[in-house]
Formats: sequence, structure tokens, C-alpha cells
Amino acid sequence: MSAIAAARVDHVGRECEPLIVLDEAVADPGALVDVAAADAFGDPTLGDNFYPGRLAPAPLAYVGGLVRALDPLIRQAFGLRDVGLGRATCNFSLVTLAPAQLTLAQRIPHVDTVDPLQFAILHYLCAPRLGGTAFYRHRATGYETLTPERLDPYRAVLDRELAQRPPPAAYIDGDTPQFEQTHRVEAAFNRLVVYRSRTLHSGHLAEPHALSPDPRRGRLTANIFVTYGHRA
Repeated sequence: MSAIAAARVDHVGRECEPLIVLDEAVADPGALVDVAAADAFGDPTLGDNFYPGRLAPAPLAYVGGLVRALDPLIRQAFGLRDVGLGRATCNFSLVTLAPAQLTLAQRIPHVDTVDPLQFAILHYLCAPRLGGTAFYRHRATGYETLTPERLDPYRAVLDRELAQRPPPAAYIDGDTPQFEQTHRVEAAFNRLVVYRSRTLHSGHLAEPHALSPDPRRGRLTANIFVTYGHRA
């Protein structure tokens, strides 16, 4: 792992959610690409829920080492106190769906959970042109993050909006009638970002024609979700 001191912390939107950005995140990112290309996607499965592509398991040693190295930085950046490091899950992820194949949920920003103690660690293992990650504000409610209290009102308003004006069959790219883009981080090979999983976000794929099912050529990322818990 590269020096944590090389990381920067941005603050996103009106809610000023921290966003950690770290370049040259691991010493040998090519080895991860080799694993993904060799056999990780040997039994291809489409991602369910929001993910517009294929998922495959990532090496446990990589996941554990990265999470332990990032733990002090996450605690500092997000002001975590009196919480213990819990479980982490990780997949290699490869965007493969053409815009015409996207479900409604895949055409709008989403959150992974409303748990404030779950964090997404996104490690780009692809060329910059294949797209980074964008963050959004829901115009009608002003929400940039979702909490348990916000979830039902948000869904009610959004469902009405989408019924009246559904988004086109395309990856979201900037502002829409329902959402305003608040921040965007560009992809870079071996760049890593960390954000709360409850933050409204979406992949930014401005060149969907460049997507490929080949892990060496496509939009390959490692997606880690790490959850902290309050100590007893």
C-alpha cells in the first residue's frame, strides 16, 4: 500500500460528505488485473440490484490488507469514534450492459445502504476513459445522503417523478430533471476512492461504447464494502 499521506479528502455537496481519493493505491495493481482476467470471471454472473454488469470474487488477502491499511484514514476522515472494524465484502466488477439493456434503477443514482457506518471502497483497475464516479443531489428533497428517516419520503417523491418523466435508456451523465450532479471523481488506473455507502452516486460512463467484457480492456474495478459497529 502506498503512503496514506498521499491521500486527499474532498467534501461533497451541501452536506459536505467526506470523499477520500488515493492514487497509486497498491504496489502491483497489474497482478489484480491478471487474477480477474485469468479465472475470476470464469463463471460469469450478472450483477443484481443496481450493478450493470458482472461480478466475481476478489482475493481475500488483497481485501484484508487494503481494509486494514485504510482503517486509520477512514476513522480520521469520517470522524469515527468508539466503533470497531467489522466485516468487509468485495467483488471484482465489470460493467458490460449496453445503455438499451439498463433497468430503470440502473439509469439513476442510488445508495448501497442507509447505514452510516458502511463505507464503499472503489478501486479503479481500468483506463480513465472508461469512467469514474459521480455524486448527486435529489432536487425535490435536497437529499444527498439517505437515512432511515429519509428513505420512505424520498422513494415516494422519486416514484412519482419517474412515473411522470422516466429517464432515457442511458447511463446518467450529469444533471437530469430529478438529480443534480454535485461532484465527480475521474477514473485513473490504481486510483482508490472511499465514501459512505448511503451517499447518492452512480458510475459516470460517458463512453459506453468503449465497454468490454474483457477485464483487461473493460471497466474493471474492485468494490469493497466495509462496515463498522458500535462497541459493546
